[in-house]
Amino acid sequence: MDALEGKTSKRKSCVDNDKVAALTAWHRVDCRTRDAIKHNFLPELVNNYEQCVRAFVKESDRDVLMLRVQDPFQRLLLHGVCEFYNLISVTTSETEGSKAVKTTRITKKKAGSIELPKITLCDFLKTAKEGSW
Repeated sequence: MDALEGKTSKRKSCVDNDKVAALTAWHRVDCRTRDAIKHNFLPELVNNYEQCVRAFVKESDRDVLMLRVQDPFQRLLLHGVCEFYNLISVTTSETEGSKAVKTTRITKKKAGSIELPKITLCDFLKTAKEGSW
């Protein structure tokens, strides 16, 4: 019985650590961005950004990820995803012909390797919305 309790408490500890990591990551996101995400959560879009960002962090040996996102709200969501994953994101505007084009440059922070939270931003937001967080 003690062995079973030990396994259960170890699993609970891992889950709690994952929750703490996700909550810590969520608190890195700017408060205005958090409000915007909570009030107008677009799970498919956030999930797409997360997939790009997580692949960049885990599988890429590149230093920079460049994404062209023209819609201001969608760019705000992208910056929020980057903050959640502790990445630096800067959007610049360039002129191509007669059109202004926005490009978001995402880079990894220099200090240490990035530890990706096991709980994604989408999963965190869905769980929080259900009130089971």
